[in-house]
Amino acid sequence: MFQILVVEDDNNTSTLLQCIFARAGYHVFVAENGKKALEIMDKNYIDIIVLDVMMPEMNGFEFTKCLRSCGNLTPILMLTAKHLPEDRCKGFTLGVDDYVVKPIHEEEILLRIKAILRRSRIASEQKLHVGKIVLDYESLTVTREGVSQTLPQKEFYLLYKLLSYPNKIFTRIQLMDEIWGMSSETIDTTVNVHVTRLRRRFEGWPEFEIQAIRGIGYKAVINYYE
Repeated sequence: MFQILVVEDDNNTSTLLQCIFARAGYHVFVAENGKKALEIMDKNYIDIIVLDVMMPEMNGFEFTKCLRSCGNLTPILMLTAKHLPEDRCKGFTLGVDDYVVKPIHEEEILLRIKAILRRSRIASEQKLHVGKIVLDYESLTVTREGVSQTLPQKEFYLLYKLLSYPNKIFTRIQLMDEIWGMSSETIDTTVNVHVTRLRRRFEGWPEFEIQAIRGIGYKAVINYYE
């Protein structure tokens, strides 16, 4: 069961989030400010933090800065009553993973939580082995029989995602969500372009192929051979 830490000083919002996440099957911790949140994190493993911006004692930006300066990379979904570009830029610069603007929409926040957790899980695995191929998440490299090539970030993430779930069909929207983020304004034809580049780059490699599922999206097929 994933564990979520809700850091929110408004009782009504905190209670609402607790109910939403509990119904979705998450274990929920609650803190009314950043200092209390740090105390909870000292004693419990947290998979994701849902963080308000405006709080007493330690606001959301200060909390994020404190966490990231200590090397803690726990994903953060920030809640804000404002939809100002400067607030979003400040948060992303400090290390926030995504934003939700109040008032909270239940379906949206759950989708964002799931997307962040999926991206976090892929990142934590670091390396993926497919036959003679090794994909190194940290260095963005693909190595086969001692020969390595470094991919552009989005190309690597896309390939890593597809190969992590062989034969699973991903819609273009799913891939856009997980690789580019739900708030991205990038159009889904970008996925097609990146797939085309990957196919050209790895043309003739026997371990896998990326197949298009007409009208839906893509899947990776792993070829097992001696």
